[in-house]
Amino acid sequence: MSRSLPPLNALLAFEAAAHSGSFTAAAKQLGSTQSAISQQIRGLEEALGKPLFTRIYRGVVLNESGEALYGAVSSGFDQIRETVKKLQQVSGKRRINVATDFACAAYWLVPRLSSYREQHPDTEVRIITAHSYTAFEDADDVDLLIRYCSVPPKLGTAIPLFHEEVYPICSPYFLKEYGDVKSHKGLAQLPLLALRQDHAAGWMDWVRLFEQRGSQVLPSKPIMEFDNYTLLVQSAIAGQGVGLGWGTLIDDLVERGVLVALSDFSVNTQGGYYLFVSDKSHHEMEGLRALVNWLSVGVNQ
Repeated sequence: MSRSLPPLNALLAFEAAAHSGSFTAAAKQLGSTQSAISQQIRGLEEALGKPLFTRIYRGVVLNESGEALYGAVSSGFDQIRETVKKLQQVSGKRRINVATDFACAAYWLVPRLSSYREQHPDTEVRIITAHSYTAFEDADDVDLLIRYCSVPPKLGTAIPLFHEEVYPICSPYFLKEYGDVKSHKGLAQLPLLALRQDHAAGWMDWVRLFEQRGSQVLPSKPIMEFDNYTLLVQSAIAGQGVGLGWGTLIDDLVERGVLVALSDFSVNTQGGYYLFVSDKSHHEMEGLRALVNWLSVGVNQ
C-alpha cells in the first residue's frame, strides 16, 4: 500500500506551500530551502501526472487538482497531529514545543531549563529555533513563542519577560590591547561587529545606539557581519571586535569574565522579549501552565 503513496517529505512540502502560497515561506517553515521544496513538489506533480499549482508573481495558488489533494493531506496531517498529542498526554509524558531565536535559546532559555525539568519530570520541553520569527507564524506544533519585540505588543496578547538594555561588549584581551574606551569617537573607531540587517529582527544596531545616546558621531562600518547572534558573540569572545550585547541574554558571560560590558555606553529602550501562548495549544495542560508561570519569573531564577 505504501508504494501507492507519494513520499512523506513531498506531501509535507506540498501542504506547507499550499497553506502559505509560497515555496519560500514553506522552506522557512520546514527548515529547508526554496530549491528543495520546488524539487519535491515537482516530483509530486510528476508522480501524479498533473500540475497542482498555478505559478503567480511571488507565489503560487492551488489549481483544481491541488485543492483536492490539499483537502485530503491537510485533514490527514491534522488528525495525525491531534492523535500524537493525545497519545503523549495519555502516556504521561507531555511535550511542550517552545520556539524562539538562536540567541535567546542559547544564552537565556537552555541554561535555565534544568530547574524546570527537575520540578516537572513528566513534561518534555522541545526547543525550536530559527533565524526569523516568520518561520513560526504558521507552525502548528508551536505551543509557546518567545520573541523580541521592538515595541511592546498590545496588552493581554503577551507576557513580558525582560526589557531591552543594550551595551557594547568585547573580550578582556581585546580591551587590554585597545585600552579603555572613553568617548563615542573612540568607540566608533574600534573594529565593530554587527548583525546583518535582514537578520536583525528590529534589534538595536550601531547607528541607532549612537543616535539614542545623543551622539553626533557616526560609527565606522562593521568589519564583520553575521546572520546569527550567537556567532557574533563568539567572535567577540575570540577578541575579533566589539559587538552589541543584550542585557539578561549575556549577563552570565559578563559575570564570569568571558566578556566585558562597556556599560558607560548602554541604552535602554521600550523593546524586549515577550512570551506568547499559541491559540492551538492545550491551555489546560498542567505542564504548559507550569512552564508559562516558570518562564514569567525565569529572569530572576
